[in-house]
Amino acid sequence: MRPILATLLLTLALVVPASPAVAQKVGVQKVGAAFNHPGVLVSRAQLGHVKANLGNEPWKSAWAAMRASAFASLSYTPQPRATVECGPSSNPDHGCSAERNDAMAAYTHALRWYLSGDDRHAKKAIQIMDAWSAVITGHIGHNARLQTGWAGASFSRAAELMKHTYTGWGGAARFAGKLRTVYLPIVLAGSPDTNGNWELIMTDAAIGIAVHLDDRAAFDKAVTTWRGRLPAYVYLTADGPLPKQAPGSRYDTRDELIGYWHGQTAFVDGLAQETCRDFGHTGWGIAAAAHVAETARHQGLDLYAEGKDRLRHAMGFHARLQLGEPVPSWLCGGSVRPGLGPTFEVGFNALHNRMGIGMSRTRRLVEQSRPAGVSHFLGWETLTHAGNPA
Repeated sequence: MRPILATLLLTLALVVPASPAVAQKVGVQKVGAAFNHPGVLVSRAQLGHVKANLGNEPWKSAWAAMRASAFASLSYTPQPRATVECGPSSNPDHGCSAERNDAMAAYTHALRWYLSGDDRHAKKAIQIMDAWSAVITGHIGHNARLQTGWAGASFSRAAELMKHTYTGWGGAARFAGKLRTVYLPIVLAGSPDTNGNWELIMTDAAIGIAVHLDDRAAFDKAVTTWRGRLPAYVYLTADGPLPKQAPGSRYDTRDELIGYWHGQTAFVDGLAQETCRDFGHTGWGIAAAAHVAETARHQGLDLYAEGKDRLRHAMGFHARLQLGEPVPSWLCGGSVRPGLGPTFEVGFNALHNRMGIGMSRTRRLVEQSRPAGVSHFLGWETLTHAGNPA
């Protein structure tokens, strides 16, 4: 193709918007479309449903658990640091646990403010975020990228709720500035050669920060990462004899992919890259993938339509083993390490309750794990997403 003609066609492709019908079919927003706020993991409509059902189960028990938590205490005191240093498994832990806990406490108080109307919790959420935005400059150490994702995911949800449901946060711009300069560049860069839960958690943080900052380019980059990483994290038989390579990853030969998938050589629907490592990290990866789709859905982009088969098979495959069904001899040498935790609430609500997909084992596991509490970047998801049609 001649250079001038190619340039002209590219220009037309960039400036001519898709028709509404095409945009709806492929699940895209028009270029420049405004973001919906609040719209990071939870929406105003979802929270309205929760607020109207606090006296009913399962929200009643989840609400009671949150209010009884130390994260929801008005005496909670943040412990900010300029530099957070996190080694493998957060060892050394120089501010790692403190930052994760403070980010979760900020989100917890933001939720409690909105659901109760008690502005003391709004002020506490703001106090925590202001304390961090006053000093934080970066993350270092082996786990720096993952730590940035853990904290960035919760901080973006807290900031989004406070900015768009409460008036009087004088430090909102300063906190947004820290999200842009300290957190976003790290999580947006991805992590193609680490275990997949890293990149999915980082993408969860990236899309949340992008929405909060009204940053369309960052949002699109996060979506692109998700579209590449989810198929490289959860296997489907349609992928062929081997799992897909994560975009940008150095693992591309058969032996390298098998090694990356922790020695697994037989691949079936729903198997995940970390299944033979342990179910705890696998659950994080699946949960983070669902979080990204949930935030995108609030912005008019239906990633669930693209990822529903991988997500439903992943949840069902791991749920049955977590529930105690026999481990086949071909899987992980005949032995797995269960420990999913309450990680499927958001994805189950989207696929089963909203999309009508039958998921009996996943449903049993989700219901027996309620109410979901907190862990790293997971917070109060029974309260926010159980049976939530919004």
